[in-house]
Amino acid sequence: MTNVTRKTPGVLDAAGPARPELQKVIEEMVDSGFTGVQLRVHDERGEWVGTAGAAEPGGAAKPPTNGYVRIGSNTKTFTAALALQLVAEGRIGLDTPVADYLPAYGPDPRITVRMLLQHTSGVFNFTGEYYDDGTFAPGIPATTAGREWVGNRFKTYRPEELVRLALSKPARFEPGTDWSYSNTNYVLARLLIEKVTGRPFAEEMQRLVLGPLGLSDTVVPDTDPEVPEPHAHAYYRYEEEDGGGQKTVDVTRQNPSWISTGGDMISTTRDLHTFISALMGGRLLPAPLLAEMCKPHPKAGYGLGVFVQDTGENGGTVITHNGGMAGHAALMYSTPDGSRTLTAALNYVDDAALSLAGPFQKATQRLVDEVFCSPAH
Repeated sequence: MTNVTRKTPGVLDAAGPARPELQKVIEEMVDSGFTGVQLRVHDERGEWVGTAGAAEPGGAAKPPTNGYVRIGSNTKTFTAALALQLVAEGRIGLDTPVADYLPAYGPDPRITVRMLLQHTSGVFNFTGEYYDDGTFAPGIPATTAGREWVGNRFKTYRPEELVRLALSKPARFEPGTDWSYSNTNYVLARLLIEKVTGRPFAEEMQRLVLGPLGLSDTVVPDTDPEVPEPHAHAYYRYEEEDGGGQKTVDVTRQNPSWISTGGDMISTTRDLHTFISALMGGRLLPAPLLAEMCKPHPKAGYGLGVFVQDTGENGGTVITHNGGMAGHAALMYSTPDGSRTLTAALNYVDDAALSLAGPFQKATQRLVDEVFCSPAH
């Protein structure tokens, strides 16, 4: 496991060129309900870093300029990049059945590694499955929204446990016939990586991604509940039993093993910029594999660990993955060549109703429009 009790990020970044339009957007995000936002933009005008709001609800301190944040499903992009490097090394076959590597789990023999990374396996999502008819099939207890999640947040789940639960449930569809986002795919990818290398996932991530790129502020926490300092705080609001009203708790500390490589990593906006610009710039993967990564599935625009989005007439294509983790969220966007990036860290009060889902979508679209579609670009 990567040790989180170590150096904190360096001194505060310079703000760079004046970008009042960017500052305005992040202040509007705070007005829409987010507690705090820290934004980093790299483009032809240089680097711009700004913050808005507070590190804690009602507090006076701003979010740290390069603070640590739980990056949620951005973890999938790191995991996909690692898996594809092992493909480049000849250790994994992209179109090899997963059952060839993990026969003990009994996955459908038609599921390939590519299907895991692109969410086309059909495997049940262990955090719960939402169906098109509006029904919901719950997964592990820790991800039952509300009070139960809060009570379970320090419980340890092993990746094998998550996968066995998912594979005991009916598949959503026949492998390769549809697309559906499932955290299980990326926990299977973790187990596969560990099987073929004989080493813990965190060690391989350090060897092939974090070390070569100098990402010293990116953490693979496994079961460790701590977030290194400095960081903004994450909160969760739920209904107490017997009509006791709403309670809000600080959930910054939690055991992230309930999500595993579906979304457990911790990073900073600077490291996320370094990672996505290096990945898209061809510094991690051979060109043919990077092209495979950025080839979108027609249903959702998902490649292998990234979304490929058309930003419209004035923009072009962006490569992205965002992630939320119970009061923390991270945004990561890049042009296909890595020359322009947007990374952000958000802190907020989460709840079972996902009250900020609408403002989150609206705010991210505003940011993308400003950074990638503005006439100035």
